[in-house]
Amino acid sequence: MAEIIQRDGAWAFDGSTVRITPGRHRSVPLFRQTYGEIAVPLEAVSGVVYEPERRRGLLRLRLREGADPLVQATGGRLPDTADPYRLAVDTDRSGIAEYLADEIRHALLLDQIPQEPAGTYLLPGPPVPVSVRCSDGTVSFDGGQVRIDWADTADRIKRATGPRMIGIGDLLQVEWLPNSGYEDGFLRFVTRETVFTKLPPERDPYTLDLWGSTRRDLLTALVAAAVTARLPHPSARAGIEYTDRPRPVSAVPPPADHHDVLLRRLRELGELHRDGVLTDEEFTRTKAAVLRGF
Repeated sequence: MAEIIQRDGAWAFDGSTVRITPGRHRSVPLFRQTYGEIAVPLEAVSGVVYEPERRRGLLRLRLREGADPLVQATGGRLPDTADPYRLAVDTDRSGIAEYLADEIRHALLLDQIPQEPAGTYLLPGPPVPVSVRCSDGTVSFDGGQVRIDWADTADRIKRATGPRMIGIGDLLQVEWLPNSGYEDGFLRFVTRETVFTKLPPERDPYTLDLWGSTRRDLLTALVAAAVTARLPHPSARAGIEYTDRPRPVSAVPPPADHHDVLLRRLRELGELHRDGVLTDEEFTRTKAAVLRGF
């Protein structure tokens, strides 16, 4: 077995599985510690590289496209320090890192692992149930249903709609963008009703606006990955060009259904306006965003 142990974590390879364990040092990001150990089957690996640097080297594991729901959900947008497939290596351990990388490459050649995109997820993603409290509220997923409970700091449009429950069968896609500290992020649940009428994240009752603690908001990627793992694999979606980044789903309701959905959204907005939840300006702006979907 080839193994390397560093402050950020440990990697071990037994010939068939790369086992990645996060370190316990306080410098290890909360996301990595919460995600926990990952067992990566060799068939999910496309390559490995060790990049030596003056002070610390970098060991990177590259996965096949479509093999991991976490990579699919985050689209490569996780910060480097939170990326579980990246390990900082002290210079005095560079030889061990190179040896481990060589062992993985040798196994890939022997087993003739294909390089093309995987036709199914080869990693399970985060276990469920999973629940994360972020700046906009608390989002939970039990394997069959997403629930969003809004925080007092959420926009009043969201709070007026009450808790949001979304069945996995109603979901088309999950979109995730991290809060960078300079720009807000979001976690959006795209359904057949909302695919045409995307409101701004701060006003959309199907979207969590990530504007608070970057450290905690990053945990929403756990929910994004857990839901993505239980949606149809991208390769199974007819008519969609396959990439490693999520794309809008092309399979949509027929125009008549689209019309009904938009009319229902307009009625809901009208009720919020009459009840005094929305000001005239807010109602006009939100209504215009919905009408753009026609």
